[in-house]
Amino acid sequence: MGFPDTRFNVNLSILFTELPLLERPAAARAAGFTAVELWWPWVDAPVPDPAETAALRAALQDAGTQLVGLNFYAGQLPGPDRGALSVPGAESERFRANVPVAVEFARSVGCTSFNALYGNRVEGVPAAEQDELALENLAFAARAVAEVAGTLLIEALNAPESPHCPIVSAPRAIEVVDAVNAATGLDNARFLMDLYHLSMNGEDLHEVIDRYAAKTAHVQIADNPGRGAPGTGGLDLAGLLGRLAEAGYRGWTGLEYKPGDGPSADAFGWLPAPLRAADRPAGPRRHPA
Repeated sequence: MGFPDTRFNVNLSILFTELPLLERPAAARAAGFTAVELWWPWVDAPVPDPAETAALRAALQDAGTQLVGLNFYAGQLPGPDRGALSVPGAESERFRANVPVAVEFARSVGCTSFNALYGNRVEGVPAAEQDELALENLAFAARAVAEVAGTLLIEALNAPESPHCPIVSAPRAIEVVDAVNAATGLDNARFLMDLYHLSMNGEDLHEVIDRYAAKTAHVQIADNPGRGAPGTGGLDLAGLLGRLAEAGYRGWTGLEYKPGDGPSADAFGWLPAPLRAADRPAGPRRHPA
C-alpha cells in the first residue's frame, strides 16, 4: 500500500493495550510512530489524581511522542457506553467536570483536538431532551477548547455495534457539528470521519469524502470486516485516503484497529517504516478537482 500524503498516528487505547498505559508511548515510538491519540485513559475517573496525568505527560514526552487527539470522558469505553454528554444526571455532570481537566492536560502536551462522544439513548427520557442536553454540553466543550485554539470533534459510530447511539451516520454527525457551531459562533466543531464505522453503516465512502472532507478535522481507519489492520478486510483504504488527500484533507489519520492475535508491534507490516513517523516530509498539498 502507498500512503505518500498521509500523516498517521496510533490510538493507544486499542493498540498496545497488552502493555500498561505508561509503557504504550514508548512502544509506539519503538514501532516507528511519533504521534499518538487516546480515548480518555481513566474510565472511572473524569477528574483523576494529578499524579496520574503528570505520569502520562512524562511518558509521552520521554518517548518523544506527540499526543494529537484526546477523547473527553465517555463512560465505560471500551465497554457498554458510547459517550456521556447526552446522558442526563451523573454522567452529564462527569462529562462537564472532565472538560477543563482534559483541556488542561491536552494543553500541557500540545494537543488541540478533542473527541466528544455523544452517548446512548436513555429509556424514559424524551430524545429531544437528551439532544438538548447534548447541545448544551457540546457548546460548553467547544467554548473550553477554544481557549487553547482547539477543535471539537464529533464522530459517527456504527449502528450494528452501537444500536442505542443516535449518531450513526455521517449526515447526522454533520448536523450536530453545524448545530454546535451555530450555538457558539466559534466555528471550531468539526467531523471525525471514521471510515470503519461509516463502512459498517453501509455508507458510500466516496460520497462521504467528497461531501464532508472540508468539514473533517480528523480521520480514523480500520479494515472491514473485523476492524483489523489495513489489508485484513475488503476496504480500499489506500484509495480512500488518496481521495481524502485529493479533496484537500491534510490532518491526522488515526490507526484505530485491533492488532489481531499477536502483539501490537507486529500489526504494522502493511505500512513501510519510513511512512510511520509524523515528522517525515509531507507531499504537496492537492486541491479538489
